[in-house]
Amino acid sequence: MAELNVRVDAKEDMEKEIAQIVKQCPEGRRKEVSTQMEGFQRLFARFLEERGPSVRWEDIEPAGDAMKAYGSLASVDLENIEVIRKHLDKLVVLKLNGGLGTSMGCKGPKSLIAVRGEHTFLDLTVEQIQVLNKKYNVSIPLVLMNSFNTHTDTLKILRKYHGCGVPIYTFEQSCYPRVSKESLMPIDADLANKEAWYPPGHGDFYEAFYNSSYLTKFINDGKKFIFVSNIDNLGASVDLNILNFLLSQPEDKPCEFVAEVTDKTRADVKGGTLINYEGKLRLLEIAQVPKDHIDEFTSVSKFKIFNTNNMWVNLEAIKRLTEQTAWNMEIIRNEKTTDSGLRVIQLETAAGAAIKHFEGAIGVNVPRRRFLPVKLTSDLLLVMSNLYTLQAGTLSISSKRQFPGVPLIKLGQDKFRKVKDFLARFANIPDLLELDHLTVSGDVSFGKNVILKGTVIIIAHHGERIDIASGSVLENKIVSGNLRIVDH
Repeated sequence: MAELNVRVDAKEDMEKEIAQIVKQCPEGRRKEVSTQMEGFQRLFARFLEERGPSVRWEDIEPAGDAMKAYGSLASVDLENIEVIRKHLDKLVVLKLNGGLGTSMGCKGPKSLIAVRGEHTFLDLTVEQIQVLNKKYNVSIPLVLMNSFNTHTDTLKILRKYHGCGVPIYTFEQSCYPRVSKESLMPIDADLANKEAWYPPGHGDFYEAFYNSSYLTKFINDGKKFIFVSNIDNLGASVDLNILNFLLSQPEDKPCEFVAEVTDKTRADVKGGTLINYEGKLRLLEIAQVPKDHIDEFTSVSKFKIFNTNNMWVNLEAIKRLTEQTAWNMEIIRNEKTTDSGLRVIQLETAAGAAIKHFEGAIGVNVPRRRFLPVKLTSDLLLVMSNLYTLQAGTLSISSKRQFPGVPLIKLGQDKFRKVKDFLARFANIPDLLELDHLTVSGDVSFGKNVILKGTVIIIAHHGERIDIASGSVLENKIVSGNLRIVDH
């Protein structure tokens, strides 16, 4: 009973705090802020009501018939231009663009980092859609969901794409108050204090998109599906076979949601997976897994696939579910310490977790090429190298690569974490076509035209420096701090 009273008090106190926040915000933003705070209050109320794990481990079942192999989808006839044009006319592309480049030592939106020559993530995205629009005489719109961290800088850079043949729209996702871990109240009501606010994860996409008015616009324009993906996933391009599958379903048995998954490797053990739970397809994230089952979750043997965060979603279904206030995605409790030392809680949700709400939802096991995220400079080394070729804004594995998969690369975070420092350590990017594994640690630099093959490990201990000479060919070698090279 005491615990119940605490929860009731917390809910009532939060309602008062939120009312004050809305009351004191500028008149021009009051309606927008009020709508967002309603969403936060629903999330906070669910947080207070939660009891224990969101899934019972013993009730988890394989996804079964709700999982399709990509190869089982009908292949689109690329010669039938008219059919492709009609399909593409039904599509909207949205990129999740709320992240900063801080994990790679950069300021501003991550989408503005150059990843291939002078091309940024955003450049490549625009080019992909530009090529489709021109080739098939369509007008696929690109939508960017920004956060308050990225919105202003993104708007400035969009001027460069004026007249490119791609209609570009932007909106800001919601902005929720961080709450004190101790009091469960907002740490500051001032909207100008960025430390007190946060974007609540990409699960906010559905409501934020609805509130932007673009959802209604695109439905009125005759659009049927939206392809959603992270802007830093360079493999997430428009796939005609998936789009064809969605548009070919009978009206009485629609497929309203497709989640792209791919085979798990040892590098992906923490990624979410799809399960059957209580008769519904569900996304299971590591945060939902009981501690004594973590090893089982991360094993490749039981959970063989993971979620790429590429999603195809029916627009009318988003509208219906939002108007029914039906969203009930699992809450991710993200605890942080602010720069000023306050311990706070951020309540977030994942977009893929909404799969349980959609009719006929399925997972499609896609080729690995559709998952090419750039999270660290080790990923950047891969996509900058000759392992990939660039055509029409899309990166593809080079035909000269004779081995399946891509190399595993680990670069020491002390010297290679920041993009600026990473670039300074390579006179040019090494030849990686025959590389299997690369580990680099310490003060290491590479000259021009270096070739790396097999397994290469380069370790410079504290106080030592290693310079790999221009033209060096390292194959199955360990290079230690004294530059001694031995067979591996």
